[in-house]
Amino acid sequence: MNTQIILNYLKDLSENNNREWYHAHKTEYKEANAQFEALIQELLLQIGKFDRSIRPREAKELTFKLVRDTRFSHDKSPYHPAFRAHMGPSGKLPVPVGYYLMIKPGGQSFLGGGLFADMFKDATSMVRAFIAENGEEWAKILHAPEFQKEFTVQGTALKNVPAGYDKEHPQAEFLKFKSWYLEYLIQDDLIADGERFLIEAVRLFRLMKPFNDFLNRALADFQMPAR
Repeated sequence: MNTQIILNYLKDLSENNNREWYHAHKTEYKEANAQFEALIQELLLQIGKFDRSIRPREAKELTFKLVRDTRFSHDKSPYHPAFRAHMGPSGKLPVPVGYYLMIKPGGQSFLGGGLFADMFKDATSMVRAFIAENGEEWAKILHAPEFQKEFTVQGTALKNVPAGYDKEHPQAEFLKFKSWYLEYLIQDDLIADGERFLIEAVRLFRLMKPFNDFLNRALADFQMPAR
């Protein structure tokens, strides 16, 4: 795979974020998208070796469109100059949680894991209760040396521990959270070296697995809202 083609296209799109340029460069888009899908297929293969919940799929089932919804945004640029994919047990659905990749040139690319979807109140409640009940296991995952070296748990949070939970709970800070996720920034020079990037991405996703597994146990009974 040629990941430099992905970076080149996205950089050009960022500098020419309009419909005229986009439609005039459909060939470049198709070339870059093909390289991204090849990357996702290889990641699926490698992740599946250590996480059996990640099954083989067509990469196009896991990717997100470039077109932005600008109806409620001050930014009216029509495209999101990034290639994104979520590789989870149920494909690109946010629950069960899985492994996320966004390639966006300029130091904005990242590998992700965990629960990003804090709009799902039931999911938040389930994870919060599970952390409260399994605080020692949660702490063990987060304090594992390799995990702690690479990641910091992020997420939107309340100002105070929610009602019904002990303010002195050892995991009180995490009980304030409404989402729990990981973001590991990736620089362009690493992405440009496709083989080296693949090796590093697989290493980091492997380190995320216990974190994802914990959240998915918490979310075992979660049902995605009907559309």
